Amino acid sequence: MAVVLGLFVIAVPGEASAADPLLSQGKPATASSTESAAFPASNAVDGDAGTRWSSAFSDPQWLQVDLGASASISSVVIDWEAAYARTFAVKASADGQSWTTLHSTAAGGGGKQTISVNGSGRFVRLESAARATQWGISVKELQVYGTTAAPPNIVRVAEFLADCPFSHRLPDDPIIFPNLPGASHMHSFFGSTVTNAHSTVDTLLNANSNCNPSIDKSSYWIPTLYRDDVPVEPVTGIFYYLGEGVRDDLIAQTQPFPLGLRIVAGNAKATGPADNTISRWSCLHAGHVGSSPDFVNCPAGSMLESYLDFPHCWDGRSLDSADHKSHMAYPVNNACPASHPVVVPKLRQVMRYPVTGDPGRLRLASGAGYTMHGDFFNAWPVAELARRVNDCIRPIIKCGVDGRP
Repeated sequence: MAVVLGLFVIAVPGEASAADPLLSQGKPATASSTESAAFPASNAVDGDAGTRWSSAFSDPQWLQVDLGASASISSVVIDWEAAYARTFAVKASADGQSWTTLHSTAAGGGGKQTISVNGSGRFVRLESAARATQWGISVKELQVYGTTAAPPNIVRVAEFLADCPFSHRLPDDPIIFPNLPGASHMHSFFGSTVTNAHSTVDTLLNANSNCNPSIDKSSYWIPTLYRDDVPVEPVTGIFYYLGEGVRDDLIAQTQPFPLGLRIVAGNAKATGPADNTISRWSCLHAGHVGSSPDFVNCPAGSMLESYLDFPHCWDGRSLDSADHKSHMAYPVNNACPASHPVVVPKLRQVMRYPVTGDPGRLRLASGAGYTMHGDFFNAWPVAELARRVNDCIRPIIKCGVDGRP
């Protein structure tokens, strides 16, 4: 299904900001006034050029964003609506009280302006002294680019995670066989405790999750593993959200998954190991065994591990596709292909099973070990996922389950 999303507008900043992460999106914003409740300050930092902040019809006015921490600011992008400022300044402050002017002009021309600056501060303010029209001033997006100082002992890895234990088993698949209970091979579900063939974004958002953090209402599922035809569930199901596989400047442009995005990784219909180059089996604390697309023989005292990386280049339009894969792609040469230009977090699924010994006793519900695959149905609350992408992925900082360093 193809869905055109107004929420995920990919801003193309000026050259000065291309290598620095966007710091302002989703951060707290305040203003001197609003035209009405329909045009709050938060609209100017929501990543959606279809919304806007509008002031009262008077001078002066200001719009301010709290970056959450002191930052070195390299550029500011102002996307004006038709009601713009003729005379305005961009200022920064460490405390929201004392301000330093980074840029000023008395010849503002509206449109979309990329302003290269050199300054620092936690707060950035757009101050308008004189309007260019009879209306107030109106800003579709105020984007601040730069770098934040890394906290002490920070680990330079772009990561946050969700630890989601096994929840339940059903022969259902709400992506491949929606509204057809029992139509699938057996799946083991993680995260949302209610996932079934009828699951939708709304049912996931309104249900409980066994993830840590519980705010992650997403659903994750894999084919059930059997040993001697008895189901065996993982002792851990960890889902890492990573910034890797593309250049650092592209990691800095990572966008959150759109709500309701569905992704499938691996090949459930693989007929041989060469048909699934994404999934890997290995042994915990037994690296000498090596990894393989098929099951491996793990020594006593170890555990069987499964690793699966999901594609993280999105076409920017579709929440799903007819084959459930075409709307997503893997990077090529450390960049996303032109057909799938939007970098989203790389989801890595790691399962550990209390299984060792003869792999001939093992099978998946879908078949041999090389048929391992994973499904992801995104139901993260929008603001929470955006915060984690902004605070952990874009600046390349290792965060825990709480989304903080």
